[in-house]
Amino acid sequence: MRVKLTWEFFLAAVTIALIILGAITTRGFVTTFNLSQLAAGVSEKALIVLPMVLLIIAREIDLSVASILALASVIFGSLLAAGWPLWASIAVAIGAGGVLGAFNGFFVVVLGLPSLVVTLGTMALYRGGAYVLLGSGSINIFPVAFLNFGIDNIGPTAVPWTLLPFLILAPVFALVLQFMPVGRRIYALGASPDAALYSGITVNRIRFWLFTISGFVCAIAGIVYTARLANARANNAVGMELDIITIALLGGVSVFGGEGKLPAVLWALILIATVRNLLGLNQISGDAQGTVIGLLLIGSLLINNLAGSFAGIVQRTLSAGRAGDGATPFLPRYFRRRKP
Repeated sequence: MRVKLTWEFFLAAVTIALIILGAITTRGFVTTFNLSQLAAGVSEKALIVLPMVLLIIAREIDLSVASILALASVIFGSLLAAGWPLWASIAVAIGAGGVLGAFNGFFVVVLGLPSLVVTLGTMALYRGGAYVLLGSGSINIFPVAFLNFGIDNIGPTAVPWTLLPFLILAPVFALVLQFMPVGRRIYALGASPDAALYSGITVNRIRFWLFTISGFVCAIAGIVYTARLANARANNAVGMELDIITIALLGGVSVFGGEGKLPAVLWALILIATVRNLLGLNQISGDAQGTVIGLLLIGSLLINNLAGSFAGIVQRTLSAGRAGDGATPFLPRYFRRRKP
């Protein structure tokens, strides 16, 4: 039986090797409590990376995801503090997230601005809005059922309740991306926006809804984050967008669009979570952890670029060999010997 050496297989092998190494060298790593905390700590990132993958495949990006999470958390906490029912507070917070995502989509689709610039601006705008609503304080009083959702596991397992929204949404996103027509349209949009437009794909509608869905999911992540930490603050999830983008790119999603699969991204998610957990158990500070994540981001871009270049060289080599043109395929085409 031959094993296909794909990027997904490579990530899986590295992740499993790191888990085995951690189990051998780090005390307390494989305990039920630590594994539960590891899964809980990645709950919000796991949610947000789902729409981020779709956006990057479509040649877009959303840098405001962590700010939407924080603002949704503040809106939710403020409504509860004002006496609103739990279900109504959750519904309004999630709806607000959708509106914030649609606001991003409006500037990108209707006004034609680059998503990088738009979401860089709204990243500061939404975070500032959270500070306007709540200031530097926090809200820490929540219903008992909500707090239990943030700290309890599902039955006797080590799976926290906070991971449940991801376990529900991940198969939906995978189904849409890999097996439904809209998924093929997203890939086509990322591969060539002009070709997608001329083939009849409603590219602007897809872009707009991708940003809107991103806002919805970020707001759900904001509710999960609030339940897990039992507080709503304007500075919640500061810098989380770096982890989200790192996970997506490390998972093989092309920064140029048109390529990427969720299974590889999920392995990258587990790898990043394991790295952070092991660093924490070994008393490595959060700043140092951020440095490691930044290096992983740069490394993933370099590896993807080198892999693409190597694949191109191999393809040109095989093509030249089949054509029998006498060229030296490993040299740039400007230096190849021409036929007389």
